[in-house]
Amino acid sequence: MALWDKMGLLATLLIFGVSLSLASAERPMRRSLVFPMETDNSYVELVPQKDLDMGAFTLCMRVATELAEGNREIILFAYRTLYHDELNVWREADGRYGLFMSGDGVLFHLPELNTFQTHLCLTWDSKLGMAAFHVDGKRSIRKVYKPGHKVQKGGKVILGQDPDSFLKDFQSKQSFIGEITDVNMWDYVLSDAMIEALHVGKRMPRGNVFDWETIELIVNGNVKVITEEL
Repeated sequence: MALWDKMGLLATLLIFGVSLSLASAERPMRRSLVFPMETDNSYVELVPQKDLDMGAFTLCMRVATELAEGNREIILFAYRTLYHDELNVWREADGRYGLFMSGDGVLFHLPELNTFQTHLCLTWDSKLGMAAFHVDGKRSIRKVYKPGHKVQKGGKVILGQDPDSFLKDFQSKQSFIGEITDVNMWDYVLSDAMIEALHVGKRMPRGNVFDWETIELIVNGNVKVITEEL
């Protein structure tokens, strides 16, 4: 092979190698949180992009757990300020799912979580007090809950535990066991069509409170962070 041909081949291989490296670097990745066992000290704190100072929100996540086969409380999301459970999402011991904001909650009958991932979203708007769950893109009935209320800033958001005081006093029987990923939050209500599109994996506006692709996670205790290509 002539010297010129060898140089051309080398250049082609180098360019091809760089292209492969760039393609690999640009592949989207997803982090998943695995909570392997019941504990009173394992949780993940989510660092928000902005204060949770909200008169409306959409919260979405993909969640899988086998705990729902038993009659046990399961904490799915906890936002605690110094003196209040400001915004909590629960699977109750009787199988209903609830939103609780600084006191009594609103409860829904939903399809049960299981070992396969469920796309679970929750919307609420202060103006009319409309609250609803979305399970795998399908919306529940709307219920009126705390019109005029506002979610207050200054707290901590955690997954895996329910703090009965500010980031402490956890109960193992309320802890989450299973897998959580794709936790995103917006300070406004997404439309039904947008939530359905999220469920099937279409690109939508990123969460402006929590964006799972860029969110900072602070892991405490026995929680595994799994990173995989999409």
